[in-house]
Amino acid sequence: MERILLGLDVGGSSIKAGLVDIDRGVLTTPLKSVPTPLPATPQAVLETCAAIDRDLGGAGTIGLAFPAVVRGGRARTAANVDRSWIGYAGGEVLGQLTGRPVVFINDAGAAGIAEIDAGAGKGMHGVVMLLTFGTGIGSALFLDGQLVPNTELGHLEFHGRDAELTASARVRTEERLDWPAWCGRVNDYLAKLHALFWPDLFIIGGSISEDFGQFGHLLESPAEIRRATHGAQAGVVGAAFAAARGLQR
Repeated sequence: MERILLGLDVGGSSIKAGLVDIDRGVLTTPLKSVPTPLPATPQAVLETCAAIDRDLGGAGTIGLAFPAVVRGGRARTAANVDRSWIGYAGGEVLGQLTGRPVVFINDAGAAGIAEIDAGAGKGMHGVVMLLTFGTGIGSALFLDGQLVPNTELGHLEFHGRDAELTASARVRTEERLDWPAWCGRVNDYLAKLHALFWPDLFIIGGSISEDFGQFGHLLESPAEIRRATHGAQAGVVGAAFAAARGLQR
């Protein structure tokens, strides 16, 4: 495997990036973050990603994590980006812009790979579920370390709506929920997921995981609950790991 690779993590509000040491599972550069272009059209986003690549001086395969179902190298949904992404071959076009191969993968799947390979889920067998709480809710489901791609459990019906419209970090901010009120919603969501999948471990990631010390003790589930090791960097680290594996859906 190539040892130091660029990971890109496209989000609804920002694009994060860094060069990642695959052997150690850590960034070799400071985490770079730039605003996601508005509107977040494919050309605008990918040109920004290409500029980041030039700035960081990447080499080898690029990992591109993206907030959508990704199958056959194309985005199949567009929950928090411009709808022109649907059907778009993001990895292929970024490859044309950079002159290097690109692995295009769902962002929560990438974050989960980071945690399974070099984080809170390393060495775990059985069913492990990563949940990223940010602009929306991303999910990554693993069985004995193998990713079940594109689960999109943030769109599970919950209290009559998409779960991410009730329990995401964005909703917590917009509705000015304190930690107990928000965790009450999250606990209901975890209970529903547990009833459906019976995971051995929930890993809590996304932007809000940086504050895990303030709310982690309020979370409840029959499954073990851990904070994501890589926090806001998980998508970047996991994208690079996916690139090293040549993991493509």
